[in-house]
Amino acid sequence: MTPEYQKETLAIHAGQKPDEKTGARAEPIYMTTAYVFKDAKEAAGRFDLSVPGNIYTRLTNPNNTSYETRMAAVEGGTAAISTSSGMAAISTVILALTNPGDEIVSADNLYGGTFEFFNLTLPNFGRTARFVPSNDLKALKNAINEKTRAVYFESIGNPKLDIPDFEEIAKIAHEAGVPFIVDNTIGIGLVRPLEHGADLVVISATKYANGHGTALAGIIVENGKFPWDNGKFPKFTEPDPAYKGLVHYPTFGVSTVSMSIRISLMRDLGATLSPFNAWLTSIGLETLYLRVGRHAENALVIARHLASHEKVAWVNYPGLMGHPSEKNRDKYFGGSGGPILTFGVKGGFDAAVTVQNNVQLISLLANIGDAKTLIIHPASTTHQQLSEEERISTGVTPDTIRLSVGLENPLDIIADLDHALSLI
Repeated sequence: MTPEYQKETLAIHAGQKPDEKTGARAEPIYMTTAYVFKDAKEAAGRFDLSVPGNIYTRLTNPNNTSYETRMAAVEGGTAAISTSSGMAAISTVILALTNPGDEIVSADNLYGGTFEFFNLTLPNFGRTARFVPSNDLKALKNAINEKTRAVYFESIGNPKLDIPDFEEIAKIAHEAGVPFIVDNTIGIGLVRPLEHGADLVVISATKYANGHGTALAGIIVENGKFPWDNGKFPKFTEPDPAYKGLVHYPTFGVSTVSMSIRISLMRDLGATLSPFNAWLTSIGLETLYLRVGRHAENALVIARHLASHEKVAWVNYPGLMGHPSEKNRDKYFGGSGGPILTFGVKGGFDAAVTVQNNVQLISLLANIGDAKTLIIHPASTTHQQLSEEERISTGVTPDTIRLSVGLENPLDIIADLDHALSLI
């Protein structure tokens, strides 16, 4: 009997074993575009899906398969499919679940790129996103209609940093017969949304899954429980002419979404993860549970320091006592406030720019989840394209500074911030 390992062990061992030919303990890198078939019969079987195995790296690769298996294990899912980036994961899963004319309902506290995709690009594909306040479950319920095909939230809003009540949102989505999707980019290693009612998780593995800012990567993980045959998802229940009438849901079961994407959207759109990036991210996952704890510990120390700083107007960090998400933090995150904080400086927009321009240890760049501490001014960068009203709804004010807290000694991070703040 195979042992049921704990999540920390799975992050190191799932999906990979010593190489049978060489004995190498570390996973080899399979930088190949295609694979040799032993004969014509095997080749034909691979293409009609009757024989498992690799055909072309746009569809599968040993490194990608290993990474997918490990990410599914980390998130507690039944199957996963890798993508070339986090945005590829988000766009791909929405396109997989919807047809032209369909809608999704999304919280409004989104990462700027996601908001722009839902608000501006998705309509070009004939789909519509309805936005609701991230903390208003009544508005969520009222926004769902007969055209709705998914409900979408982030596990920690970026950069609003609010934590949703997963179980209550899942109830609302399931009563309407639609799946609940959670972007767990920031919460990975701290919460498993699939254990609290979510049906699908999307992650920009570029961030904390990788942990070192070295590779773009995304993932879609499913929980294998949603009834895709409820009449709302014909892509999964009607014969697929590309595979001689194969019907996805009864054939693929708990991996329906992953396999459907692999044999259709990945085949046709090709947002495939590089095997090298899959390899790098798999290595990053091995230290996930060490890193996310340290990120959160550092973030709490820095948030408490900034809260008493004379140049700081406000601090938003879920780990602080009295935070609006305190109840959900304790319920789902075990009290951890996560790896990111935001704060506002006295002096508004110009003062925030001054702080950015004068940090020395901290890096000014548009990313999160690195081992290094990163700083950004969302109003002039990641959320620049949004209207003022849209920026406010996502938690971005003119004075907002977002800090992705790294693994350095927190005293050094604080000293760097104090220096920059002193110049306001």
